[in-house]
Amino acid sequence: MQIFDSLSKYDYEQLIFCQDEKSGLKAIIAIHDTTLGPALGGTRMWTYDSEEEAIVDALRLARGMTYKAAASGLNLGGGKTVIIGDPKKDKNEAMFRAFGRFIQGLNGRYITAEDVGTTVEDMDLIHEETRFVTGVSPAFGSSGNPSPVTAYGVYHGMKAAAKEAFGDDSLQGKTVAVQGVGSVAYHLCKYLHDEGVKLIVTDINKENMERAVNDFGAETVAPDAIYDVDCDIFSPCALGAIINDDTIDRLKCKVIAGSANNQLKEEEHGDRLSEKGIVYAPDYVINAGGLINVADELLGYNRERAMKKVENIYHTISRIFEISKREQITSHKAAARMAEERIRAMRDSRSHFLLNERNILNMTIR
Repeated sequence: MQIFDSLSKYDYEQLIFCQDEKSGLKAIIAIHDTTLGPALGGTRMWTYDSEEEAIVDALRLARGMTYKAAASGLNLGGGKTVIIGDPKKDKNEAMFRAFGRFIQGLNGRYITAEDVGTTVEDMDLIHEETRFVTGVSPAFGSSGNPSPVTAYGVYHGMKAAAKEAFGDDSLQGKTVAVQGVGSVAYHLCKYLHDEGVKLIVTDINKENMERAVNDFGAETVAPDAIYDVDCDIFSPCALGAIINDDTIDRLKCKVIAGSANNQLKEEEHGDRLSEKGIVYAPDYVINAGGLINVADELLGYNRERAMKKVENIYHTISRIFEISKREQITSHKAAARMAEERIRAMRDSRSHFLLNERNILNMTIR
């Protein structure tokens, strides 16, 4: 892997490797862009097949966080951490405290949070070593587990996508196929169940599926069969790159709206969804509720204020569909354009400010 070629392709700022032999820590921090503010993004712990796979995942996720923050109107940049290891057996206190010290060394350029494979308790351990962490226990004045809030945002974004596809944002009577029923998707299923949705779910963890069956009366299918389910809405809530050459022609839905990151394996797959007449709610916009929630902690957390901001995902998704139709581009390109224009405007503003400062300095020297 050519590291600097990979960084220059999408203009990444920084890639940091963190190693602590005694605790077994092997972490990679990717910082994509800090134009709008410090990079904020979660810490993921996963059993990667190779170090290169871990680097690629960190880079993809960090760039997604830049777009997520920009599209959500937050004054934050994008970053992400991946820790190589099995979250079920490799965790220990020393690992997360060592990682906290690495974050502290970045002096606020990067702020972390919970992600796949990490918990509020892990964030509390990081908090022992640095203040640049969000999503810690409420005892520390934080918001706690962001998963329910992420689900709340996906629910509102799904309603906006339903309105685009069906002319009405009511989900009552709709069939939603949910891929992955982890923490976020479980709470999403509760919102959907309460509105009268028929749920069809799958997960590699049988306990997760059983819980959805017991609590929401969900039907279950095998993991690979979820792509063939005849449904109104397909909701990917597991890992990324699941919209690809192998799956896209199997989908039998009108809407894709879920919490997973990087759902499109390649940009061209967004084009193909549009050609098939499938309404796609861009992942980094619809799943921004968790980010919006923990970002509110930086202001002094107020849950009511945070939830109101999360509800606005409905209007952000609707605005993306408006741009898509007006500019005659796909929804994923409309979301990217909206985010990139905000970043570009800030860069231009800063460049103009620095130019004025330099001119004033030159006049003073003369």
